Amino acid sequence: MHEMSLCVSMVDLLTEQLSAEGAQRIVRIEVEIGALGHVEPEALAFCFSSAAQGTPAAGAELAIRVQPGQALCLDCQRRVRVNQHLDPCPECGGYALQIDSGDQLRVIAMEVI
Repeated sequence: MHEMSLCVSMVDLLTEQLSAEGAQRIVRIEVEIGALGHVEPEALAFCFSSAAQGTPAAGAELAIRVQPGQALCLDCQRRVRVNQHLDPCPECGGYALQIDSGDQLRVIAMEVI
């Protein structure tokens, strides 16, 4: 499960940022994951609580926002939303989609004390 390695890396980065800000503990983290990123929100939440144990992020609330993918349809030249790789264009039904976004994992906000 790659969500665990993502969470370990995320906790490490957040802990570094926490030290740089002179705070003691992370209370809340808001992350954005793309629908095309092959990251399961439930697995991410489960792994985060395990990865955070024994760190300043232990017990922190994890808020997850899932963003749909965006693509350019090369057939009809429209920008469209896609929820899975290999989905057809919702406008014309074509499969010539160039994915622009939707595979990211970003920390949007961190609340500390």
